[in-house]
Amino acid sequence: MPFTFPLVVLIVLVFVVIANGFKVLKEYERAVIFRLGRLQKEGAVFGGNGPGVIILLPFIDKMERVGLRTVTMDVPAQDIITRDNVSVKVNAVIYFRVIDPQRAILEVENYLYATSQIAQTTLRSILGQSQLDDLLSKREEINAQLQVVIDQQTGPWGIKVTAVEVKNADLPQEMLRAIARQAEAERERRAKVIHAQGEFEAAQKLADAARIIATEPATLQLRFLQTLTEIATEKNSTIIFPIPIDLISTFIKKLQ
Repeated sequence: MPFTFPLVVLIVLVFVVIANGFKVLKEYERAVIFRLGRLQKEGAVFGGNGPGVIILLPFIDKMERVGLRTVTMDVPAQDIITRDNVSVKVNAVIYFRVIDPQRAILEVENYLYATSQIAQTTLRSILGQSQLDDLLSKREEINAQLQVVIDQQTGPWGIKVTAVEVKNADLPQEMLRAIARQAEAERERRAKVIHAQGEFEAAQKLADAARIIATEPATLQLRFLQTLTEIATEKNSTIIFPIPIDLISTFIKKLQ
């Protein structure tokens, strides 16, 4: 009887140790296992690197969980000076996932933190080489360039960058006012061009009409009669209109 309590404690401890060796990995998780500090490429004693149930040797095996799902990471706003010396605050979002769990653990201490730092420095470097107009109008090209550069730098860590998107570019108030003035001037220029084009086309039509009237004098008289008809529809009490001399030239000749 005196040994009953210690025996129970021992059994409980053994059960806890054995239960501690059982790990359950989800479908999107993989295990990187170290046995006495050495990487086990084949994984655990049972179950490999997952997913599912794997069995570790207590006090001998140590496991690191690595998720394989795409990670969405916000890149904090960075103060950037563009190539044309404009100060801009830009933030972005990066999408990446681990494709080699062992390299993600062995090659870098914290792959999430390292990827975030790489994204920040690359964002400042790439956008610092661009002009403000390119940043505002060529967003897709800049995103593609950021994705390629960051993917090359994180590739040795077993990480694949799938997309990088520049979210916001906060400009100083002075620059916003300058852009607004530029847009207003551009709209006025387009309006003047359209108005001038309309005047040019109208002048061309009038010139064509003048040439037709010059070759056919009767068309002028028809136009004159049409004008009288339009005036008559206005219901004016008094109508004053000139009489073409050609209409009464015959009567004048007879009177002479």
